[in-house]
Formats: sequence, structure tokens, C-alpha cells
Amino acid sequence: MVIPFIALLFQGIPEQVAVVTLAFVIAGIPLKWHKLIFIGIFLATFVYIVRLFPIPFGLHTILLIILLFITLVGQSKGNISLSLFASLSSFLILAVFEFLSLTLLLPIFGLTPKELDAHSFIRIIMGEPTTILLFLTAFLLIKIRQKELTP
Repeated sequence: MVIPFIALLFQGIPEQVAVVTLAFVIAGIPLKWHKLIFIGIFLATFVYIVRLFPIPFGLHTILLIILLFITLVGQSKGNISLSLFASLSSFLILAVFEFLSLTLLLPIFGLTPKELDAHSFIRIIMGEPTTILLFLTAFLLIKIRQKELTP
């Protein structure tokens, strides 16, 4: 499925930056915003290009998980198991938040999934709660870790 370019800019990139932020927090890698934004832009652009090709549904997600894993291994100085856990967890959390958001919001606004796909603006707006929840989860995990470290 081809993603409208406007959706890439206003939904795909922020969502991927949020996923990368959450993965970095789970992996215990310090947050450096210029890196997070660069990686998020790269992942979103990658999936935009991949989805232009006739590939099976879901393959783009597997490729994103692999790319995020490779990135985390490089950033965590080779911690493979933690990088794998962080990349899988962040995408699982993304899927859960997307499911919850759409399950709650589509009926509230009287929309169908077909209408969501047909209107880029509505699609972007409906994706924002997921992105916000991802960032909130990352920052909540940071606060929890800080509390655990202070006596």
C-alpha cells in the first residue's frame, strides 16, 4: 500500500522517531535527539520506499524491526539480546497503541478503515494519539528508571 507523501511527513516520521525513542529508552541508550530524529527519518523514508513495491503485507514491519535492531546493536556497543528485546518491544507497543487508538477513535468519530485510508488528513490526525502514547511511554520509563536509581 502506497503511503501519501503528506502522511510520511506528518505521521510516518513522527511515529518512527517515537518508536526509536522508546527503543533507545528500553535499551538504556542515552537519548541524543539529532540521532533519534535522523534514524526516525531514515526508517520512515525506508518504509515509504519499500511500500512502493508489490510486497506482502507486513514485510515492511519485519524490515523495520531488523533495521532498528541493527541500529540499536551499533548504538549499544554490541548488546544483541537487549537490542533485540528493545526493537521487538517498541514495535509491539506501537501495534498495541495503534489497535487501541483506532478501536476507540473510529467508532467515536463514525469512521471506517476505508475512510481512514481515503483521507490523508484524517489518517494523520487519527495516528497522532499513537505517537503521543509512544513518547509518553518512553518518558515514563525514563522517570521510573530515575526513581529506581535514587535512594
